[in-house]
Amino acid sequence: MFAYKTKGVCSSKINFDIKDGKIRQVSFEDGCNGNLNGISKLVEGMDARELVSTLKGTKCGRKSTSCPDQLAKAVEEALGQH
Repeated sequence: MFAYKTKGVCSSKINFDIKDGKIRQVSFEDGCNGNLNGISKLVEGMDARELVSTLKGTKCGRKSTSCPDQLAKAVEEALGQH
């Protein structure tokens, strides 16, 4: 299980696993519960590299990042650790 401390968003931490290149068990701590639960369900089973290319660079309002962007960064970092 990977744990990623977020930067610049309402969520403070993202927990997830990568099994056989697929995203598993994504959960966010803090932030907008409904939206983050929805994101977690949508990405479950998604190819990790596809998640990074799809979500990286997503912005939230005037912020330079977002929870989906932070998830992409977390997965990218985790892939580098494999």
